[in-house]
Amino acid sequence: MRLCVKSFKVKLLFGLKMKIPLIDLSAQFKSIESEVLERIEKVVRSQRFILGPEVEEAEREIAKYCHVPHAVGVASGTDALVLSLRAMGIGPGDEVVTTPFTFYATASSIVHAGATPVFVDIEPDTCLVRAEAIEDAITDRTRAIVPVHLFGQCADMGRIMDLAESRGLMVLEDACQAVGAEFDGRRAGSIGDAGALSFYPSKNLGAYGDGGMVLTRRDEVAQKVHMLRVHGASREYQHELIGYNSRLDSIQAAVLNAKLPRLDKWAEARRRHASRYDAEFKGGPVKPLANRAGGSHVYNNYVIRAPERDLLMPYLAERGIGCAVYYPEPLHRMPCFARYLNVKVSFPEAERAARECLAIPAYPEMTEEMVNRVAEAVVSFYG
Repeated sequence: MRLCVKSFKVKLLFGLKMKIPLIDLSAQFKSIESEVLERIEKVVRSQRFILGPEVEEAEREIAKYCHVPHAVGVASGTDALVLSLRAMGIGPGDEVVTTPFTFYATASSIVHAGATPVFVDIEPDTCLVRAEAIEDAITDRTRAIVPVHLFGQCADMGRIMDLAESRGLMVLEDACQAVGAEFDGRRAGSIGDAGALSFYPSKNLGAYGDGGMVLTRRDEVAQKVHMLRVHGASREYQHELIGYNSRLDSIQAAVLNAKLPRLDKWAEARRRHASRYDAEFKGGPVKPLANRAGGSHVYNNYVIRAPERDLLMPYLAERGIGCAVYYPEPLHRMPCFARYLNVKVSFPEAERAARECLAIPAYPEMTEEMVNRVAEAVVSFYG
């Protein structure tokens, strides 16, 4: 009986050791626990929970990190998109061009601002919006472009900005997955008229709840976002705009302030894991998404194009390896956006990506052994 119990414990420990989640926030917390708790306790003792000095510090330091003069903390990445569009003057009657291969909030934010989303297809090798397709979609009602910096790397901002400037269009960068990423030496969110960040807990720079930030180099955009986030008020009880209750709270800002100095080190670890995966998958049926030349990828997600993906997923799960599909349905296929499509449309690259893309673990705390184990499991599935 004693031998059986010992054997069970060994199997249990071995099984736990073998589990590799898609992301492990507990491992990250262990490395920053004392500073995070100290900062949170400071907020609690101050009793200043809404905005306050921690938020001001986060805005100042993230603006410096992202190379912009203004950063305004808001309640979520979704709100960062909506408030940016509102501050840029986008509203009813306007069209905004974006990608259908992204999270729902990219397009829903356009609708919440009162405008119409116009979808265009993606590049097959990166899954980023195809700049050439944007130009074909522009009409006399087009007012803005929302490129998405997907999975941690920037869209082709050189071509997009050239197009926007030649046509007199605004650009809002959806950088919710790409804080710290670069395009030709410029940080994500600093290139267009405004940029949106998300601090959802699973992001590279994640809070312990919802949170977001608007980045901008335009004074008037920053001023309007400042008002919109506090019910449209320029000062207490003086409401100039129909605004929102969308404030980054002090506890979330405290967490961000503890994490931000470590962000580059974490990004380097993610790049190291990605490089290992790239080498293991080279020449095989699994195709990692391409890195854009001249860019700096931060790997919010490491994503592969996987044949027979829906069979690969349970195979990995049986081996204790986490994975997830981003995104299983392109936005133009969702019923809520049907009314904004003039005709039945098809975006073949976005639809193919929805069938093939799979995110596998690449979080900074992974060991080399863990990365090798994930790569070996993926390769072994294909024999």
